[in-house]
Amino acid sequence: MSNKNTRKLVRNLMVVAVVAGPMSAAMATNGYFSHGYGMKAKGMGGAAVAMTDNAFAGANNPAAAAWAGNRMELGVDLFMPTREVTRTGSAFGLDASVSSDSNVFLVPEFGYNRAISDKLGVGITVYGNGGMNTDYAGGQVDCGNGAANVLCGSGRLGVDLMQLIIAPTVALKVSDKHSFGFSPLLVKQIFKADGLQMFQGMSSAPGSVSGYGYDGSQGVGVRLGYLGKINDQLTLGASYAPKVKMSKFANYAGLFAEAGGFDIPENYTVGMSYQATPQVNVALDYQHIAYSGVASIANPSSNAAQLGASNGPGFGWSDVNAWKLGVQWQASAALTLRAGLNVGDNPVQSRDVTFNILAPGVVTTHYTVGGTYALSPSTEVTMSYMYAPSNSVSGTSLFDSLMVPGAGGVETIKMSQQALGFQFGWKW
Repeated sequence: MSNKNTRKLVRNLMVVAVVAGPMSAAMATNGYFSHGYGMKAKGMGGAAVAMTDNAFAGANNPAAAAWAGNRMELGVDLFMPTREVTRTGSAFGLDASVSSDSNVFLVPEFGYNRAISDKLGVGITVYGNGGMNTDYAGGQVDCGNGAANVLCGSGRLGVDLMQLIIAPTVALKVSDKHSFGFSPLLVKQIFKADGLQMFQGMSSAPGSVSGYGYDGSQGVGVRLGYLGKINDQLTLGASYAPKVKMSKFANYAGLFAEAGGFDIPENYTVGMSYQATPQVNVALDYQHIAYSGVASIANPSSNAAQLGASNGPGFGWSDVNAWKLGVQWQASAALTLRAGLNVGDNPVQSRDVTFNILAPGVVTTHYTVGGTYALSPSTEVTMSYMYAPSNSVSGTSLFDSLMVPGAGGVETIKMSQQALGFQFGWKW
């Protein structure tokens, strides 16, 4: 592929990826982070911090860009979560059972990498996060003022959070075995909430809680990475991204703590890949996501403060620790097969079940498979499939403290997931 054609193709595909990026929603896997970035990583349970066979260095490990060579990958995931809430044992006719609509989402991703020299690699990754996406029908209960949604608001109930991250990347080999990388993170997120009129009386800004359409927020962060080829079989990798300070959601200053704050949490990953045989590679990652460092995500919903205040009620999420194990088998010259397991913590506690009706990110285990088929020496197709079995959390309804003891009974939130992804790749 000529330099002119390469530049034209990269430009066009980046436009597609950036425009499609806001479609990336409802992705609640390791909290609201994806279980993996890039279809090859997704086929291996997300294990990727010590892998160099993809163009997603900006999302996984910036240092890998020094080893990945000239490649470009464009993919899309068909993400299919199911979300459900039930309330039993309540007073005043508040028992309900309702599933969220909007159960199919397209999640695009794009990666490009270029070897400037045998020591210097550059690239760009475009990817998304999400997870606070629900859409429950209204008319499920009667809270004393006629038919209402399950949280006693009018109309449909739900929230939608979408994050688009563009990560330019530079990586340098400091020796023939070690590299370091750097990726600025250019982040755009949008959010909306509907059907939360019940909570306006609990807010420091009751006019900025619900029903104001999409509001935008932006910020700039960084991801740092290291990769070391210890010997011909063992490769080690590590990446670190401090918390990204985001501008506030002004339209929802009365909903999120800190007057509409919703920062992206600090996270880091360490791991290894081991070439067990010429055909078999085993990868293992450990990832930590510090949700506890973001007030609007981590503050307990039981906090005795107004919504929107610095210590205002939040989703009560705890940190997530995820282990990602993947196996890759070179079945033939053209075919590579993958399988993986991703096991992480459930960030939601029973005390916070009512708030997390809006964001039931409770799945903990992901099983994955995938494969790549080389169509030619320069082109390939990759697929991945993920299944996360149903998990649930139950707890006493917040209505017990808002109304009278026993008013809300016991609430249970439940989620399961499937995802099917396809990616086309070029190498030159």
